[in-house]
Amino acid sequence: MNKLDSSLVARALREAGFAVVEQATDADAVIINTCSVRAHAEERVFSHLGHLKHIRKTRPQTVVVVMGCMAQRLGRRLLEHEAVDIVVGPGQIPRIPQMLADAIADRSAGKHIAVSAEIRAAGSESEARRLDEFEAAFDSDENHIKSQAFVRVMRGCNNFCSYCVVPYVRGPEISRPPGAIMEQIRKLAGGGIRQVTLLGQTVNSYEYPAGDRTYYLADLLEMASAIEGVRWIRVITSHPGKFDDSILHAMAGLEKVCPYLHLPAQSGSDEILKAMNRHYTAAEYLDLLGRAREIVGDIAIAGDFIVGFPGETEADFEATAELVRRACYKNIFVFKYSPRPGTHAVKKLADSVPYEVKQRRNGELLDQQNEIAADYNMRFVGRDVEVLVEGLSKKPHLNRAEHEDNPQLIGRTATDYIVVFNGPESLTGTFAKVRIGKTTALTLFGEVAEGPCYNKNSIAS
Repeated sequence: MNKLDSSLVARALREAGFAVVEQATDADAVIINTCSVRAHAEERVFSHLGHLKHIRKTRPQTVVVVMGCMAQRLGRRLLEHEAVDIVVGPGQIPRIPQMLADAIADRSAGKHIAVSAEIRAAGSESEARRLDEFEAAFDSDENHIKSQAFVRVMRGCNNFCSYCVVPYVRGPEISRPPGAIMEQIRKLAGGGIRQVTLLGQTVNSYEYPAGDRTYYLADLLEMASAIEGVRWIRVITSHPGKFDDSILHAMAGLEKVCPYLHLPAQSGSDEILKAMNRHYTAAEYLDLLGRAREIVGDIAIAGDFIVGFPGETEADFEATAELVRRACYKNIFVFKYSPRPGTHAVKKLADSVPYEVKQRRNGELLDQQNEIAADYNMRFVGRDVEVLVEGLSKKPHLNRAEHEDNPQLIGRTATDYIVVFNGPESLTGTFAKVRIGKTTALTLFGEVAEGPCYNKNSIAS
């Protein structure tokens, strides 16, 4: 979601006459897009601001903007920072180009802020309309070189998981009109986009009433699949507690919908899940995974977990480890519990698990998953997979100089496996068939294979 917001603002500023520079020391403006989900993310922002404070000693004309969830959460407290000139919440990003232009034109005008006064209100219709128009006008063109783009279908969250700050900074769930979403996808497809990712904090909560009909995520998948030019459609992120099987049937029945789900579990302990306010049990979560694999036979699933949640015992952690063993994930993301101001967990639950215990559990869960994935991924060896090529590998020791005509490239399968192979850079943004020769827990390695690309039902997953 933050990648989308950043690219929207970047394109709007480019069209307003700005250009991106490599170093903050050369910039007329520096914009920091922020996240408040974990304390570490906010700590990094303050570190950046400390660096910018130093830069401003020799370049006082530089305007510093802080946008996103941290801006909404801290508001005027953030504006008091010596290095900050403008603070803008995620719902007000359409205002950034003009606010920035005004600040550059008149540095004596003081500081400026634009955040939602009451985040749990749905917001004014004019504000929602401005955000929709902004997204339609300045779609994520930074990804065009990769032939892929993000499209927000809804924003906000109504779940109030006890550890999560998102409902307090992104507001309630608001679904965009399906017509506006399809118009944006058609525009993207006409501009060369071949993969679109439908985004939402809880994307499977999409619900838009229109007259005597209500549109759901499965309807969007069917409508998007009918748009000429789009090859792959992804969705992210889903909540297990309100997952409708119509999404799985759409995934199984629609050729363009990628068989991949990011489905955070957060814990395998029913006691911890209840304390987290997740509204499902471990058995219900595993049952959902079973239905997904029964309906969509080649589906790949990723999960999220929080270790060290208040009150988590060794038995609770072992329940999580057991869920990971049974779930057979493609990969998982593991986070150490981070108390977030304003959440129920901070108000009612003591952060009782020592940091070193959180760290150990984090490492153990990742090590277990990596061992499972390393064994599971060996089934790819000798198989051909279709990938959307994203471009050059970013690893410095595998650069163009070593393979002038065929540098190391990176791509992803429809099931979101990372594939690394050597090939001409001209493949970037296209689909290629790669024969896998080696695998690790997180990556498949291969070489370009001869013959046409396979369709979705032929992809080794």
